[in-house]
Amino acid sequence: QVQLEESGGGLVQAGGSLRLSCAASGRTVSSYAIGWFRQAPGKEREFVGRASWGADVTYVTDSVKGRFTISRDNAKNTVYLQMNSLKPEDTAVYYCAASESARRLQEGRTNYWGRGTQVTVSS
Repeated sequence: QVQLEESGGGLVQAGGSLRLSCAASGRTVSSYAIGWFRQAPGKEREFVGRASWGADVTYVTDSVKGRFTISRDNAKNTVYLQMNSLKPEDTAVYYCAASESARRLQEGRTNYWGRGTQVTVSS
């Protein structure tokens, strides 16, 4: 079992930055990949990126590459999503998720989700 809690969302102007945090807890956190998804109103959930604990691998999807980066702090069991050069189309609820399989995580096929944090980018 793993529990996830997001924080760091808010309202920001276009071109600004936010850093989201996903704090993970549970006995086997180290064996899970942690990822970020977002869902805008009326749209499907979109995979944003992921970080694997053991292999020091991070990945972000092409739509945010160059603006968003993922990092992790193993000592704090926390994964961060640094979002720069934000655009109004980045407005969404951002969720973190966890899975023992990076592939299933990227497909959203996991039962481990946080509650989400709202990011609103004004033009």
